[in-house]
Amino acid sequence: MTREVYMLVHKYRPDAQQSAALMSDELTRHGFSVRRSGPLGDAEIVVVLGGDGTILAASELTRGTQIPIVGINYGHVGFLAEVEPEGLPRVVEQITERAWVLDRRMTMDIEVMLPDGHRATSWTLNEAALDKHGNPMVEVSLGVDGRGVSSFTCDSVLMATPTGSTAYSFSAGGPVVWPNVEAMLLVPVAAHALFTRPLVVGPTSELQVVVDSEGAKLVCDGRRELPVTAGSIITARKSENPVYLARLNNTPFSGRLVKKFNLPVGGFRDRGRM
Repeated sequence: MTREVYMLVHKYRPDAQQSAALMSDELTRHGFSVRRSGPLGDAEIVVVLGGDGTILAASELTRGTQIPIVGINYGHVGFLAEVEPEGLPRVVEQITERAWVLDRRMTMDIEVMLPDGHRATSWTLNEAALDKHGNPMVEVSLGVDGRGVSSFTCDSVLMATPTGSTAYSFSAGGPVVWPNVEAMLLVPVAAHALFTRPLVVGPTSELQVVVDSEGAKLVCDGRRELPVTAGSIITARKSENPVYLARLNNTPFSGRLVKKFNLPVGGFRDRGRM
């Protein structure tokens, strides 16, 4: 039986497109069938050549399955990617040998209850961002497990996963959360209030954001927009449908963090701990 690989490539990166063509030829030479469109079918792995945005697009295909995504970074930071372009031959080799480990990433279900009683739903691997969308500010009231926590005006409110803690949430001053920690983050952005610290809650809790002004916009992973009006209640819950990444080496998350953000760790190394 022919083994199948699904490939997703950044549309506007010629270098990624060229590498994809070479990789497809090499995988075909190893007996694989490579698909670049349509449903996943019997693919055993999804290869992404692009940045984190392309990996987020791939997650829309794989969520709810155990088909993993392996990312080859043709973006900027590429925090979700596994290797840089020079590692492409090794990716082909390890796919051929099925030499990867599944890295399970929690997602969140997002629900919006509109004032007229209608309900809209989506999900997120990184974050759901409620943004002022060109207005001076957005007014919000925050709650956890049905209890009010704070109210203020702000530029944005982020509801993020541990995976998303190194994305928009990180830029907004939220904490870095290791991806094996099941938690949800609530991070205000440029809030006008005294108590505006990021919150981290457990996987059985629920985050709520009540939208108290018009003109806001809610977007999941920068890709899927949900309707919101004044009086809408946004709820974030841990989802039962994770996304799986394929890891080709055993570098711990701390090592990935140091490498991607080029963190200074000389003092730690000098003491013989690394």
